[in-house]
Amino acid sequence: MDIDGILLDTEDRMEKALASLEREFAKLRTGRATTALVDGIKADYYGTPTPISQMASVAVPDSRTITIQPWDKGGISVVEKAILKSDLGLTPVNDGRLIRISIPPLTEERRKELVKVSRKYGEDAKVAIRNVRRDANDSLKKLEKDKTITEDEQKKAEADVQKLTDRFVAETDKKCAAKEKEIMDI
Repeated sequence: MDIDGILLDTEDRMEKALASLEREFAKLRTGRATTALVDGIKADYYGTPTPISQMASVAVPDSRTITIQPWDKGGISVVEKAILKSDLGLTPVNDGRLIRISIPPLTEERRKELVKVSRKYGEDAKVAIRNVRRDANDSLKKLEKDKTITEDEQKKAEADVQKLTDRFVAETDKKCAAKEKEIMDI
């Protein structure tokens, strides 16, 4: 692999770390209802763990309610149990054909816990970005050791990798700050 290949691979992997952070943030509960809250929940559907979105239509009729309508009427109790077992802390209401989940307003204490969780996700993303940087620098050192590139080219490429790292860490910080603001908004 040449320098350009390493830089492209590095940027791609850092973008994936950022995308992973966004997926984690989507699952974090704020005061608003979103279908992403139930994305990670799997129900035991005929012996197979199945994501709720694959066995029911999930909708958000208003900012405080999620509705789940299983396509198979027999799946209602299974979906309800899966939601109760999840760590969301939400109580589903079953009317026989539709499950409604009301999102209660968050307490101050719960908001602070969620901010801590969001900071942990942000820190995990930064660690992933730094690991990508380390891998890229190792690849560059190997190229220099194999005499494929000069020492000057290696140093310049490492500076480019560091610029990428700085850019993605700053982007992560920005996303974390936005998520914290969203969580703390009442």
